[in-house]
Amino acid sequence: MAPNTVEKTPVTLLGLGAMGTALARTWLAAGHPLTVWNRTSARATALAAEGARVADTAADAVAANTLTVVCLLDDTSLEQVLAGADLAGRDLVNLTTGTPAQARARAEWARERGARYLDGGIMAVPPMIGVPEAGGYVFYSGSRELFEAHRETLATPAGTTYVGEDAGHAALHDVALLSAMYGMFAGAAHAFALIRKEDIDPASLAPLLADWLVAMAPSVHQTADQLRSGDYTKGVVSSIAMQVAGAPTFLSTAEQQGVSPELLSPYFELMRRRLAEGSGEEDLTGVIDLLVR
Repeated sequence: MAPNTVEKTPVTLLGLGAMGTALARTWLAAGHPLTVWNRTSARATALAAEGARVADTAADAVAANTLTVVCLLDDTSLEQVLAGADLAGRDLVNLTTGTPAQARARAEWARERGARYLDGGIMAVPPMIGVPEAGGYVFYSGSRELFEAHRETLATPAGTTYVGEDAGHAALHDVALLSAMYGMFAGAAHAFALIRKEDIDPASLAPLLADWLVAMAPSVHQTADQLRSGDYTKGVVSSIAMQVAGAPTFLSTAEQQGVSPELLSPYFELMRRRLAEGSGEEDLTGVIDLLVR
């Protein structure tokens, strides 16, 4: 008797940049029949040798399978590429980086064309795709039915985190996390700038800096708890009054080291404003309310 085999879901993939190619190779390696298309057809040559079917047009690629995954440059590229495709009865998963508003508009655009729509925000770089231990994952939002139908297939390249039926929420989660990342990069840049002219090896500061950032990271849970409860004095360890009082030391040190304070000054100014209109016993959570217009 022949062994039982599970037929893998066929996938159409539009876009073969670095990320698209990584996705393609992972699906192929897992045994998924794969149809690909790319504006520059030469990029598909290697994948054809690995077993992918190369479609002549994006419309042909979409017609080949129910599930189409799009990983293009931007939202404008997506609309141009899919302009001639028949999306009726198709499942469209958009991994193109965009804004929440673009995702919501694209979901409506897909619905009007008879397709189910899922938006994705990739929290990984190409080398992390297909490597479970690397920890990469994708935020998904939009059609829950589409997500559940293709959960296993979508989980092949990277982990999946579904964040709701509002199609804009995947992009919003993506940008929120990346915004925090850039804030961390800004702080690290300032830290390294402070020692730049000193006889201090950056490599000796790096592990100290990394450990400190890891130690401070759990504070986001307290911030979330305070936002939910509305009590910004709950569990405060270092009050905003204390931290505003200490800010001049950071600015003076930067001046003495010949370092611009431009990465720190805006946040310190928000702290000062919040202290002026709130309670000195609060945490720094109130700064968030100043940012929301």
